[in-house]
Amino acid sequence: MSVDVAALRAEIKARQAVLQARYLEDNDANALLRQRSADVDDILCRLWNAFDFPASAALAAVGGYGRGELYPSSDIDLLILLPQAASAATEAKLERLVGHFWDIGLEIGHSVRTIPECLNEAAGDITVQTALLEARLLTGSEKLFTTFRKRLFGNLDPLGFFEAKRLEQQDRYLRYNETPYSLEPNIKESPGGLRDLQVIFWIAKAAGYGDTWDELGVDGVMSEEGVSLGKRFEEFLRHLRIRLHFLAGRREDRLLFDYQANLAGRYGYADNESKRASEQLMQAYYRNAKGLTLLNTIVLQNMGAALAPENLQRPQDFDEHFQIVGNLLDVRDESLFEREPGLVLDAFLIMQENSELQGMTAPTLRSLWLARERIDDAFRADPANRAMFLKLLQSERGIVHEFRRMNQLDILGAYLPNFGRIVGQMQHDLFHVYTVDQHILQVLRNLRRFTMSEFAHEYPLCSRIINEFERPWLLYIAALFHDIAKGRGGDHSVKGMTDAREFCENHGLTAEDTELVVWLVRQHLVMSQIAQKEDLSNPEVIDKFAGLVGDVRHLQALYLLTHADIRGTSPKVWNQWKGKLLADLYLQTQHFLAQDEAPVAHGIIAERQAEAMRLLRFFALSDTVHERLWKQLDTVYFLRHSAEEIAWHTRSLHYRIYNNQPVVRARMWQDGVGLQVMVYTQDQHDLFARLVGFFARAGYSIVDAKIHTTAHGYALDSFILLDVEKRDHNREMLAYIEHELEERLQHQLPPEVPSAGRLSRQVKHFPIKPEVSIRGDEKGTHFVLSLTAADRPGLLYTVARTLAEHGAELHTAKIATLGERAEDVFLISGGDLRDTNQRIRLETDLIERMKV
Repeated sequence: MSVDVAALRAEIKARQAVLQARYLEDNDANALLRQRSADVDDILCRLWNAFDFPASAALAAVGGYGRGELYPSSDIDLLILLPQAASAATEAKLERLVGHFWDIGLEIGHSVRTIPECLNEAAGDITVQTALLEARLLTGSEKLFTTFRKRLFGNLDPLGFFEAKRLEQQDRYLRYNETPYSLEPNIKESPGGLRDLQVIFWIAKAAGYGDTWDELGVDGVMSEEGVSLGKRFEEFLRHLRIRLHFLAGRREDRLLFDYQANLAGRYGYADNESKRASEQLMQAYYRNAKGLTLLNTIVLQNMGAALAPENLQRPQDFDEHFQIVGNLLDVRDESLFEREPGLVLDAFLIMQENSELQGMTAPTLRSLWLARERIDDAFRADPANRAMFLKLLQSERGIVHEFRRMNQLDILGAYLPNFGRIVGQMQHDLFHVYTVDQHILQVLRNLRRFTMSEFAHEYPLCSRIINEFERPWLLYIAALFHDIAKGRGGDHSVKGMTDAREFCENHGLTAEDTELVVWLVRQHLVMSQIAQKEDLSNPEVIDKFAGLVGDVRHLQALYLLTHADIRGTSPKVWNQWKGKLLADLYLQTQHFLAQDEAPVAHGIIAERQAEAMRLLRFFALSDTVHERLWKQLDTVYFLRHSAEEIAWHTRSLHYRIYNNQPVVRARMWQDGVGLQVMVYTQDQHDLFARLVGFFARAGYSIVDAKIHTTAHGYALDSFILLDVEKRDHNREMLAYIEHELEERLQHQLPPEVPSAGRLSRQVKHFPIKPEVSIRGDEKGTHFVLSLTAADRPGLLYTVARTLAEHGAELHTAKIATLGERAEDVFLISGGDLRDTNQRIRLETDLIERMKV
């Protein structure tokens, strides 16, 4: 057993040099990838054979190497497959083999497994399962490898694999802020990168749809146009990644500024009067990424529909123009928008107003994309379309999702031509990491998060302010226009102000609202400059800034926009110090302005607190009775609870804030239709599961719940309960619930497993596909779990037990039941949720257990 390591190392370098020279001459990306794989195959097989391994073992390529796509500096993933656990002699050989892998200069990732071990790992990790799907035998026992492949695919559930890969992609998109428009994108992992193409083929392979673009076209998964586009997108990215690897001399998948100009030159781009060569290259990349994300969406929807159970594919009527397929909006006629272009914006409003809709079908997306050409001057001048666009900004939900979707389909840029000019536009400074259009959408997203109670823990001051702010949609207009004039030369704030004024006047905003939007666009940089560059302890600085803003409303608006704007430049730009400076300037200026104004309670929170105090006076309680409890309650609590609920909680708890005994109070709800229960206790293990299990066993369905944890570690939870069997004994149950639940909580009895209830006939005939999303907050400490499913007895218990099994801790929850549909949001932490695979396992388990 003799291996000339130095000779093999030299041979690898020589072959790589030949490949590079040949590629630069013939520019054939596919040939390079195939030959690179073949060269490595040859080296590894010779090395394996030199060690005289048992004939019953096998060496296989997996991952990208397994499918024969080996880029110049990519990792080489191997599976060493054994018929049984390795003997001591075989282990010794394997150690020397792995050492030689590195000695000869190949970056190899390897695993040594038996078939049962492979199957076990694949069952617990979607990443491992995906890599093994692409396994290719290099040398060794063909019988063992064939058995492995047969058992792997025999254990494969195509629909389950599809759902897991969809969740994995969703998580990957979140890591890259759901945008392909980073100024230094990862051309492999970012949305619109090679991974989006690979996901298509992984799912296709698992479902038996084929391994090539042409096979997908034959199988009907893709149209002829889609196949052509897929090939083009793939070709562009393959060339770019190959050239990037050669240029960097190592594995590098980020299009860093350091490489962009050099790559642009190699693609033949040259600087001109309007754009640098690197900008031209990046705009070509963004166009490719934009088309690829849309193709990925359409193809995955096609495959998901084909794999879904038949009852989820049955269309449900919505209106004369649209229907619902699964949980997707579908056009009845693909020529709809050509005939009636005004319905283009209506489609996005429908998405906002119907929370059960999780997306649009492929025909709908395709029709909308084609209809972008119908958005002309006449369309933009139509009062109905202008009113519809404002409604999109004024919606209570879905604003960011739909504006991102409109941008992806080129509809936003068609409606706002000046916005269209900044799509894919680079920003050359030290702060921004997104193109101009994506930065604007990030600012819009940040403003929207201030309004959402599930994110109120991130920036409580901003959440409190925006919920006191009348017509917050005016801030969204300011966000759309604050950077819209970048790249036109001169002061973009001044030019953007002109665009904003024209928009406001055309769309019928009042003079007061127009003035605020225009002022915000003009002044959107001022507050950050003062906060970071001037001495805030100097009264003259505060006096001057107060004179600029004029009143509290302008101050609030500018603070919120500035906060969202700074955070929208880059995840790395914002820090606690900048946040403190900005908050200090806001609070000092607010105090300065308040000297000339009579203090008036305003805003949702202030109004609820004032009304709660008024209600408490009816019970002859003092004006200070609330203070001890309210000190332990945060913005989220006051946003979620009504004034009457706040007063009820305060009346029940003000004298036992630090009570060691659980407190349970129950009362009739809405003229005896149901019950409302309040639970107050020191937090304890599995508390949520205990509560929902108890209510289910008592025969009640939870139609609304607000789960809250106080600042001093107590659970303060409220539930609205309906009797599942519609028995007429709610009033008699009040004392029972208070006594029995207090006893169970006091003795920390284990959760009660509820009996399985019956599904409604409507859910049986029109099933609701469960959807789960886990998104990390900006501080990286908590995660927002959103889920949608068909409501049924025991559903919340199932969720609670699943969270407990995964070690996730529950902090707050908002439970809502809309007819037969449950829409719940949980703020959770722990349970290794920072690990992508752990999150996907939790999402997968929840989806599987919520299926009906």
